[in-house]
Amino acid sequence: MNFMRYGRPAVIAIAAALVLSSCASNEAGSTATDDAAESTLTGTLNAAGASSQGSAQEAWISAFQTANPDVTINYDPSGSGAGRETFIAGGTSFAGSDSYLSDEELAGEFAACAPGTTAVDLPVYISPIAVIFNVEGVTDLNMDADTLAKIFTGAITTWNDPAIVALNADADLPATAITAVHRSDDSGTTKNFADYLFQAAPDVWTEKPADPFPYATGEGAQGTSGVVDAVTNGTGTIGYADASRAGDLGVAKIKVGDEFVEYTAEAAAAVVDGSPLVEGRADNDLAIKLDRLTTDPTHYPLVLVSYALVCTEYADAEQGTLVKEYVSYMASEDGQAEAAASAGAAPLSADLQSKVAAVLETVK
Repeated sequence: MNFMRYGRPAVIAIAAALVLSSCASNEAGSTATDDAAESTLTGTLNAAGASSQGSAQEAWISAFQTANPDVTINYDPSGSGAGRETFIAGGTSFAGSDSYLSDEELAGEFAACAPGTTAVDLPVYISPIAVIFNVEGVTDLNMDADTLAKIFTGAITTWNDPAIVALNADADLPATAITAVHRSDDSGTTKNFADYLFQAAPDVWTEKPADPFPYATGEGAQGTSGVVDAVTNGTGTIGYADASRAGDLGVAKIKVGDEFVEYTAEAAAAVVDGSPLVEGRADNDLAIKLDRLTTDPTHYPLVLVSYALVCTEYADAEQGTLVKEYVSYMASEDGQAEAAASAGAAPLSADLQSKVAAVLETVK
């Protein structure tokens, strides 16, 4: 592994996280099946990235290691930005990321990839982003993009603001101050949340979408779990998180067209299926340009697509084989069913599964 871009403390932190992940994963997948007896795969595969994939990765790792008992897979849910940096530096063999590789990242070198080759974005996980809240006496909450943007930019500061009241005529909204909780780390979930507001409320949310939260407002929290904890334990709080982690918190409905829409896996998948690929990229890159401006109430536009970032050819052929087999399982019908059951993810469509499988067939 090439950790040259990192200082010694960072290397130790990454290694420690992967070792802990390995222990948990091996315990979960220790029982071999009949299929496992036929597996010839061996080796250790290290990956890191999107915390949104955390629950799905636990389930995928358990199932894959059960079928392939001589394989160890470690996934550190360190966040999309950290995952991409570690993958680019060669510290892991693939990354999970809620935002696809930028043109600048693709123009650089990937230490794990064979010289002269690059990486591609493969969709493996689709999930709604839930707007979670904890406001005493409020169980149902409607939000439109403008109001949500004003809350997170600091323009709306109390729960009984007229803009919120106008959307929630039946709610008893208190004069409590709003604490808007955002990710403090570089996060693809933040980028997707910001992309929705940038497109749907451009007069309010004027900063271009990026992994760092762009405004010096509200309260920052580390990772998905940090945001959920801060909203749960605060007063008058609101935040955004992968829907699989919403738990018992209140979840706002989002205005789509003339209706307020609850998130569902089906509504999230519908947006992805109706969105085109990003233009100007390689034919084997499956980055998706999400349609955030839909007015179809069967769609939920506040959604993320999380990717597996993989080399088209690996410097270490054995690692290439492990990545190819594991990511193929993640994106397969069985893998998608596992993510739906364990994390509430929206399965990739059959067409998108086929496209991902076709790209993986070419990975070396």
